[in-house]
This record gives sequence, structure tokens and C-alpha cells, in this order.
Amino acid sequence: MPAALLSREEVVGRLLGVFRQQGYDGASLAALSEATGLGRSSLYHYFPGGKDDMVNAVLDAVEAWLKDVGLAPLREPGTPEERLRAMLRTLDGFYEGGRLACALGALSLGSAKERLQPRLRQIMGLWMTELARVLEEAGLKPAMARERAEDALVEVQGALVLSSGMGDAAPFKRAMKRLPETLLRDAAPPPRRAQKPG
Repeated sequence: MPAALLSREEVVGRLLGVFRQQGYDGASLAALSEATGLGRSSLYHYFPGGKDDMVNAVLDAVEAWLKDVGLAPLREPGTPEERLRAMLRTLDGFYEGGRLACALGALSLGSAKERLQPRLRQIMGLWMTELARVLEEAGLKPAMARERAEDALVEVQGALVLSSGMGDAAPFKRAMKRLPETLLRDAAPPPRRAQKPG
């Protein structure tokens, strides 16, 4: 699609691809321009604050996706395990089975780390809070639920880094498969439904 016809949302999606692969420092204006098909002046028209505006738009998009899509399965009906598995299937799609890097991980490194850290903390905190809530519903005590939620992010992010570095999505796939059991270990079993007489 010609760049002039791209919506701002589509431009941000293309910027996301660059930042998740190259981080803040590696995402040169030339690379961002090439990915979007927009010249520098057009990029500045969309994002007057330059690269910081671009990366903040990307973080806005990631946070919105996480709230509205990525974590939505955790708020659906079903057992904690069913909801966790549904969330992980959504994440698996977002990361294309471990073939795509995570923008949050890529942006947590480099020269902009300190400027971006409040936003990164907010987004990661949202993710951990939603996970911990479901784990508490499964019967884990709040402190353990929070610790397991942190462990889940470590597992997901670590598996993405390893898969990317090795050029092999198998570590990510293994992590996604075992994560529900790991998170719910020692959780209280769900209450049994009373059988109707009959």
C-alpha cells in the first residue's frame, strides 16, 4: 500500500516491527523511513517529536493491544487454567510462535532505557497484575501469585530471547506449553460442582 494511504495505526504497526527487531538505538531514521515508506519530513508530520514520539506511539499500541487483546482471555469465563492457556495462545500468535522479538524487551536496553522505563514498568506491571489476579483466583496466596506472575514474564521474555538468538522457535514453544502447569503448581483445585440428584 502506498505510504500516503497508510493510516496512522498502520504506520505505528510498521514502526513496531523496526523497534522490536532493532531496539531504540538501532532504529535509525533511515530504517524507520524505509519500513513505513515515509520520508523524514512525513515521519515528522506524523510524529513531531521525532523518534521519541514514534517509540511512545509504539508503546501506546503495545499497551492497548495487551489490554484489549492479549490479556482479554484472562477476563473471560472459564477456569484459571483455561484462561491462562487462552492468553498464551494469543501471545503465541502475537509473537508468531516465537519467531518475533518482543518490543518491550528490545526497548528495555540501550540509551533510551531510563526515559522509557516508566512506560515499560507500567505495561509490564499491567501484565503481571492481570496474571496475578487469575492465579489468586486459582487459590495461590497474593505474594506467591505475584511472584509466579513475574516468573511468567521472565519465562516468556527469556524464551523469546533464546529463540531469537538461536534462530529456533522451539524454546518459546516449550515455554508456552509448560507455563500453565508451572504457574498453577500447588494451586487449590477448583471446587467440585454438586451433582444434581437424578
